[in-house]
Amino acid sequence: MYYNEFQGKQISALGFGAMRLPTVGEDDSRIDADTAAEMVDYAIAHGVNYFDTAWGYHGGNSETVMGDILKKYDRESFFLATKFPGYDLSNMDKVEEIFERQLEKCGVDYFDFYLFHNVCEINIDDYLDERHGIAAYLREQKKNGRIRHLGFSAHGNLDTLRRFLDAYGDDMEFCQLQVNYIDWEFQQAKEKVALMKEHGIPVWVMEPLRGGKAVRIPDEYMTKLQSLRPDETAVSWAFRFLQGIPEITVTLSGMSDMAQLKDNIAIYGEKKATTEKENEVLMEIGEKLMKGVPCTGCRYCVSHCPQELNIPELLDLYNEHTFTKGGFLAPFAIQAMPEDKRPDACVACESCVEVCPQNIQIPDILADFVEKLK
Repeated sequence: MYYNEFQGKQISALGFGAMRLPTVGEDDSRIDADTAAEMVDYAIAHGVNYFDTAWGYHGGNSETVMGDILKKYDRESFFLATKFPGYDLSNMDKVEEIFERQLEKCGVDYFDFYLFHNVCEINIDDYLDERHGIAAYLREQKKNGRIRHLGFSAHGNLDTLRRFLDAYGDDMEFCQLQVNYIDWEFQQAKEKVALMKEHGIPVWVMEPLRGGKAVRIPDEYMTKLQSLRPDETAVSWAFRFLQGIPEITVTLSGMSDMAQLKDNIAIYGEKKATTEKENEVLMEIGEKLMKGVPCTGCRYCVSHCPQELNIPELLDLYNEHTFTKGGFLAPFAIQAMPEDKRPDACVACESCVEVCPQNIQIPDILADFVEKLK
């Protein structure tokens, strides 16, 4: 494991993301705590010292499970990050209540890193509204030592990020952005990283594999990549791209099993950044892969859907059906679902849209899917 420096601290270049922990069956809220503990133990034994969780991950259970797992380790031996859940506007007046509960759930006296979660177009006005007292409260917790470093994560556009930085930029010590070779141009990740550099704010990366999309590379492109580096896999290409961006301090990976964890740790055993020529090929691939709905599978939408639809799965099927211009895979998969879990079960309440980090108009997409399946 190699490390990057942050304010005199050595942080593992690979961070352990706790949004996609192993689960029991298909229930995202039922974390397989024993397997997760084995993974954390392996990660720490192999040099990972940064762990990232959040209030809403795994139906609210990620913080508790991670806290239970990490309590056997010396508190000063690892860095723990969590976030204020402003992706849900109903939380805006609950910052003190939520923060205190998060400390209890994680079993700690302080957080090394604490973030305004998911700054985007949906919540920017509320985040900037001082009547909610969010920024003031978090500044106070930092002053009291219960937050060591304050930052924010963002899925918003450049204008939204600029508004946030105009208000709170002096307080921000780091920023968590969605950066990968697909979004480098598609979601203006390149410009967002440059914006953070202007403000002297180091970047933490989320969604390095774009919810798995960055590793599903067509054979023709994988062959081209292998001609450049025969020993690299689709996964390692995605990480090598990020290793070449100097503004990045930590890359978070949401690993769901031991095999993924071991693979990621092996990749971060050394820094082998991509070249300019290699990046040109990756940009070609990214353009081809991104012809679809930009869902990352974060599942915020699922937790707010009154119909309990598996929206990420439906959007993946929509992309597949659109990309192949029909075909039998999506219709067969939809037929196998219970009738009340299919795209036409959407009631267009837009609860999903209100919490979607990608600002996807999900009801419109599902309505279009229904039409395409006819």
